[in-house]
Amino acid sequence: MGTQINKGYTLYMSLQSISFLITMRRLLLSFAIIGLFAFSPSKLVKTKIAEGMTVSIPSELAPMSEDDIITRYPSVRAPLAAFTDTNRVLDFSVNISATQWPDNNLEMASKFFKAGITNLYDRVDFISEGIHTVHKQQFIFFEFESRVNGSKMALGEQQPIFRYTYIQYLIQPNRTLVISFNCPKALREDWQKTAHDIMKSVKIK
Repeated sequence: MGTQINKGYTLYMSLQSISFLITMRRLLLSFAIIGLFAFSPSKLVKTKIAEGMTVSIPSELAPMSEDDIITRYPSVRAPLAAFTDTNRVLDFSVNISATQWPDNNLEMASKFFKAGITNLYDRVDFISEGIHTVHKQQFIFFEFESRVNGSKMALGEQQPIFRYTYIQYLIQPNRTLVISFNCPKALREDWQKTAHDIMKSVKIK
């Protein structure tokens, strides 16, 4: 009798374990599906950046808080506009650089900006670069993947950081506009086309 009870109990526990594993597998699958949808690009919304400047950005992006701006853009000059998503993995910003190119030499400026990008990261792999026309204005652009090595001495920062970035520059009298979109490298496939669409939507009067 005792043996039968033990066998029955063992069978019951086995069935419970299988049921638990199936439930967990379904939950993990659900989370994975939710995660995929969470990172799916949504429609672009025309947004006013400043007087005479608009750009269409994903609807899930919202203006960064002051703390986010201080953390992500630790410089004297705050960005003209900066947006991020609720998970803080997607970034879009418009900055003003004091760099001036009075002769409007785009080729020379392009080499200067590329050197600056290369020096900013531990490794840069350029995907595309050049000069293109957006709404009758010429922009210098770079599309690349970057790596910033982790610090063995800083707790929680030992792992390298990989990002995908699309950045373009508009040289104007007395200033240069820097427009940038970036996200984790792992999300490049999901957001690359959107990044291109964002940059093609920039309108400046």
